[in-house]
Amino acid sequence: MAKYVYDFTEGNRNLKDLLGGKGANLAEMTNLGLPVPPGFTITTEACRHYLAEGAVHDGLDREVAEHLEALEGRMGRKLGQADDPLLVSVRSGAKFSMPGMMETVLNIGLNDESVHGLAKQAGGNERFAWDSYRRLIQMFGKTVLGIDGDLFEDALDAVKGRRQDTDLDAGELQRLVETYKGIVREQTGKDFPTDPREQMRLAINAVFDSWNAPRAILYRRQERIPADLGTAVNVMAMVFGNYGDDSGTGVAFTRDPGTGRQGIYGDYLQNAQGEDVVAGIRNTIPLEELERLDKTSYDELVRIMEVLETHYKDLCDIEFTIERGKLWMLQTRVGKRTAAAAFCIATQLVDQGLITLDEAVTRVTGDQLAKLMFPRFDHGAEKKRIAKGMNASPGAAVGKAVFSSERAVELAGQGEQVILVRRETNPDDLAGMIAARGILTSRGGKTSHAAVVARGMGKTCVCGAEELEVSTSERRFTAPGGVVVTEGEVISIDGTTGEVFLGEVPVVASAVVEYFEGAEPADELVKAVDRIMRHADATRRLGVRANADTPEDAARARRFGAQGIGLCRTEHMFLGERRQLVEDLVLASTGDQRQAALDALEPLQKSDFVGIFQAMEGAPVTIRLIDPPLHEFLPDITELSVKIATSANPTDKDRALLAAVKRLHEQNPMLGLRGVRLGLVIPGLFAMQVRAIAQAAKEVPGSCPEIMIPLVATVQELESVRDEAVRILAELGVEALVGTMIETPRAALTAGQIAEAAEFFSFGTNDLTQMTWGFSRDDVEAAFFSRYLELGIFGVSPFETLDREGVGRLVEIAVQEGRATRPGLHLGICGEHGGDPDSVHFCHDAGLDYVSCSPFRIPVARLEAGRAALSETDSDTR
Repeated sequence: MAKYVYDFTEGNRNLKDLLGGKGANLAEMTNLGLPVPPGFTITTEACRHYLAEGAVHDGLDREVAEHLEALEGRMGRKLGQADDPLLVSVRSGAKFSMPGMMETVLNIGLNDESVHGLAKQAGGNERFAWDSYRRLIQMFGKTVLGIDGDLFEDALDAVKGRRQDTDLDAGELQRLVETYKGIVREQTGKDFPTDPREQMRLAINAVFDSWNAPRAILYRRQERIPADLGTAVNVMAMVFGNYGDDSGTGVAFTRDPGTGRQGIYGDYLQNAQGEDVVAGIRNTIPLEELERLDKTSYDELVRIMEVLETHYKDLCDIEFTIERGKLWMLQTRVGKRTAAAAFCIATQLVDQGLITLDEAVTRVTGDQLAKLMFPRFDHGAEKKRIAKGMNASPGAAVGKAVFSSERAVELAGQGEQVILVRRETNPDDLAGMIAARGILTSRGGKTSHAAVVARGMGKTCVCGAEELEVSTSERRFTAPGGVVVTEGEVISIDGTTGEVFLGEVPVVASAVVEYFEGAEPADELVKAVDRIMRHADATRRLGVRANADTPEDAARARRFGAQGIGLCRTEHMFLGERRQLVEDLVLASTGDQRQAALDALEPLQKSDFVGIFQAMEGAPVTIRLIDPPLHEFLPDITELSVKIATSANPTDKDRALLAAVKRLHEQNPMLGLRGVRLGLVIPGLFAMQVRAIAQAAKEVPGSCPEIMIPLVATVQELESVRDEAVRILAELGVEALVGTMIETPRAALTAGQIAEAAEFFSFGTNDLTQMTWGFSRDDVEAAFFSRYLELGIFGVSPFETLDREGVGRLVEIAVQEGRATRPGLHLGICGEHGGDPDSVHFCHDAGLDYVSCSPFRIPVARLEAGRAALSETDSDTR
């Protein structure tokens, strides 16, 4: 019989799939003997059943009741007991951290009777009891009953005015409870539920439901978290940080999540419950201040932080509460960190002997490396600083100030760069945070919602800029000196320093890009990147080449670590001033006209290849013969028709041109006369290109050309072009491989035949994806991809990350059948997927020899190729 509930003493950190990250880590801390309030976890399996069936499993209520009775026995009091109540919290906890995206309800078990028992427990502290009760109604009303949270906030603001919530006395809080109950009655038509068991049951169901809340779905899509995991639910005995000044709550990191530096980092809030810290409703104090306020608890916390980091061998994110001088651990997890911190921490842990260099490479990702290559502000530029907050998530962000999530989404959708400005963010702001270039808040600290989510997404964020008076209703903020910034005005924020500037600040290349361009590693971050990249290169099996069409791109690719060019697109060489020559070639009506056009193009092609061969210094260069959709080189049929129709005396040339364009016009040029088809229809075109390649190779000693024939669907097409290419190469005394792109499903399925004529395959996954799915990549992304992502049909666009089940299966078939025919067949990928981290891992697993991508993605592909090799080694040893 399935087991749906586990006591904290029964689990461990390896059960994240079942207990979620929070539940597994609570169990692990319990096993370590750390001070964790007792409780139990309802599994992700129970959640999945609930979501599938619309009701809890038949046995779940019984298991929950049994574990609650055991908890009551340990605590010596019952849930909601009138004279001495046990209160519990109900919290979400998925396998992967989703900060603030799902529900939490604290103080369950309070009602009009037990509130007096709670005050008695607290030594007659009526204020504490009524504060806890109003918090329950507020959280329960919003998260469980679906009431607009602003109704409760407005009622609270009306009572406290310009005071802090801690300044309210017991009488004011008691009256606020009655106001809150009135809101519940008015909004739902029912009274607030006073039965403690009913409160807990409804809260558990609300946590289950929150897995499919819009903000949770959006966050999962952003972070690529699978939609079918479900969340666990953790029920824990309440400990109270809102007893008074001898109590409080905080969040601690064992290292700075922004930079990776070791030390005491975090936020603390006296006389508060845990949600107050992450919500940013009051500005926190730095964690170091706790030593002055409560040295005993501080010293115990530092000891536990060291225990946890040593045990988890990583940066740990810790939530804790101090209840009247007693420290309690409420959560730990491997903490989210910035990209810079990830690299620094990985190498620090190696130096401390906690992990190996192999493990260090697996601790960072290509996505993080890409973020380190973003520009930074030019420190020498003139700028007007108007405020300074906490450097919550580094980077340089410039954009128009907007004051609502909806406005951020709207303007970003119009191509504008925006900075989302709020007093504090909450989970409902997620869409705007994703759309914005950066986030600026006037409240909150480094562990507030804005900071945690921004770091996870790699967004620039400045929090707690207290000097700013933000008015979201008036859509403006006021800075010191009377500076007023209204919506639409440009501001710049520096997430590394916490500074806020008026207007646009110029940006310069990052230090990491300068390192890849050849600069010596200088600071700690760049040295960490250098160390990890060297080990990734020494570990990887996959080669990494570049998609480069010019000598400049080729030279940069070499500096970035490319081992060759995997795709040189020759059609890009025929644009601009040369377009007329191609037009003349395509529209030529006689052999002499065609040859004249070819003769004019050949020396231009040769000079292009000479520059590229020189830049690559003997590394292999795969040159794709011309592969444009024909319409790219012809006048637009509509424009030409209008020109002739509106002209008083159209020329004979224009009339002849229109006739030719009509003859060659295609409804779907991407599936028309292009690639190998164009080379076979226009005699001499491919021969001219092969001669230009061969002549350039002779001019640049040591050149290593590879000639790639595009859009082949049958071996006969390839043979026709290959035979001519081999003859020309032999005549000129040049050695070069001749191969093909596998970019049609038929080519993949007949790869065994095609390999008889091809010395290498390069998978053109852009076209292969387009033809496998039946998508026109130029049209569909804007048309319906966003809807497919919303519905969960896509986890990510198949043009962004390779579709393993469909397109990937075709690649695997082609690899297996191609190598069965030609065991030494060289295999690569040259679509945009070549620089996508997940796709690089697929290419490693599929047995490809190299990936090819744009120059700026080369470091990402190098790192991910190393991680893929290490993942394979790790799986072999488990």
